Amino acid sequence: MAESMYGLKRTHRCAEVVNAQIGSTVTVMGWVQKSRNKGGIIFTDLRDRTGILQIIFEESDCGKEYFEKAERLRSEFCIAAVGILEKRSGASNEALTTGALEVRAKELRILSESEVLPFPIEADSRTKEDLRLKYRFLDLRRPDLQRNIMTRSRICNAVRNYMQDQGFMEIETPTLIKSSPEGARDYLVPSRVWPGKFFALPQSPQLFKQLLMCSGYDRYFQLARCYRDEDLRADRQPEFTQIDMELSFADVDDVIAVNEGLLQKLFKEVLGVEVELPIRRMTWAEAMDRFGSDKPDLRFGMELKDISEEVRDSEFAVFKGALESGGAVKGINAAGQAAMPRKKIDAYVDFAKGYGAKGLAYLAIEEDGSYKSSFAKFMKPGELDAIVEKLEGKPGDMLFFAADKKALVCSVLGALRCRLAADLDLLRKDDFKFLWVTEFPLLEWSEEENRYKAMHHPFTMPMDEDWQYIDSDPGRVRAKAYDIVLNGTEIGGGSVRIHQNDIQEKMFDVLGLSRETAMERFGYLLEAFRYGVPPHAGLAYGLDRVVMLMLGAESIRDVIAFPKNKDAVCLLSNAPDTVDEKQLEELNIACVPTGE
Repeated sequence: MAESMYGLKRTHRCAEVVNAQIGSTVTVMGWVQKSRNKGGIIFTDLRDRTGILQIIFEESDCGKEYFEKAERLRSEFCIAAVGILEKRSGASNEALTTGALEVRAKELRILSESEVLPFPIEADSRTKEDLRLKYRFLDLRRPDLQRNIMTRSRICNAVRNYMQDQGFMEIETPTLIKSSPEGARDYLVPSRVWPGKFFALPQSPQLFKQLLMCSGYDRYFQLARCYRDEDLRADRQPEFTQIDMELSFADVDDVIAVNEGLLQKLFKEVLGVEVELPIRRMTWAEAMDRFGSDKPDLRFGMELKDISEEVRDSEFAVFKGALESGGAVKGINAAGQAAMPRKKIDAYVDFAKGYGAKGLAYLAIEEDGSYKSSFAKFMKPGELDAIVEKLEGKPGDMLFFAADKKALVCSVLGALRCRLAADLDLLRKDDFKFLWVTEFPLLEWSEEENRYKAMHHPFTMPMDEDWQYIDSDPGRVRAKAYDIVLNGTEIGGGSVRIHQNDIQEKMFDVLGLSRETAMERFGYLLEAFRYGVPPHAGLAYGLDRVVMLMLGAESIRDVIAFPKNKDAVCLLSNAPDTVDEKQLEELNIACVPTGE
């Protein structure tokens, strides 16, 4: 039977007793991790979010009533104990902060009991994720998840402190806004007051933070909740949090300077890791050429090397065909992997095909310097030597090659180098490699829609020197856009915004948006721009990704208190779910069954 806390007040959390005086009386509260009755003495491990503390019950100390009550203790009973803090009589437990201490109980109250658990409360649980998400309130008691959630809180506090010190104001923007379907799909919210009309949940605070710049709040930030109705992916969430910011009278270097200071503070304050400044910068074109990705992982090498010139006269049909059609041939060096078995090589070939490649050529450099290759018989000896030299190959190395359109070759080898790095255990989670990727293309061609689309969004400023090509060669125009990348993951991105009406109107024209459509979707922003808009720029981080990488977690679900699963379902509350017909009637909504 549950008891009251009446008359008791917790004096310490479990791990905080290390700061208490030996011999003092302490009152601690929490959950029973485990309890062991050794015949006349009961050892109970009490757990809260700070750690574990051993409580000892002996009838001679606590009396018969409390001792008999202690005999009933089971895992996850919620209890309060009053006792004397002592040094452990037995061996210390070096794994615990409190390992040299124990509390000799004088009083015990069982605040609530627990039924048999669906899974044990322990770090690094092997329980299937869906079961853990169904009982997320229990899962969140695990010490590793509690560490994640508490560290997330510290990160948020550090962000707020830094931003305020830098003159930023925290301002909340609306979460019921006008739908602007340019990008991912919106989550729509029906209005009861205005039948047939809908709000949207924000994919980002983009337009409102630009309005704040128009309103004179020259440095804004927010930990903003955002929503995107995207196709399902394993590590995406339909709702997420951004560290969002915008600066007036700022250009690329101003935004980068503020954010380098933020990253340095976060990693030093939370992890004790020094981030060296300035962070390296690389253009989008260079990143794609050298690493096959606009978010390259710099913890390892295996850079892409273009061997098109070295094999231009080759009779190998794959290389020859790619070059004759205007493509490229590139390779990467998996150092020390010449002895890779054929079965594994074939697996990498299949992996490359999954990214659109027709195949993958390879060349192993034997320890004696000879070559074993899938295409050597089609090559002249000098050609093989030339490509080995270009890839800095040494005896014991394995070289992989792809030949096709340049963009596809980069994509395939970029993915392959990351796969190889994972398989070869080259990815240390405590090795933090930052990179700014800059000068993205302003536009990208959509084969599906047969038009140019904004690579970031339609308010991104073009590079001044490239604007001359907007009519003759739109794909050549670079943007004043930048991403911050950590260990092969984009953790944030932003751009300088367009603040000139003529450039903005031309952007809408290039994107195929008529003036009427642009006014319908973004009219309130464009109206504000008529009244003296300052040059401005901004950036937003994915907070969940930042926390995940800082902690070395396997998934963003491990750093979110109540995440959705990979199918965008909350298994705890069973959302989304049907609603009462009455609610639908009030909203003037009818659900129509769809045919299978």
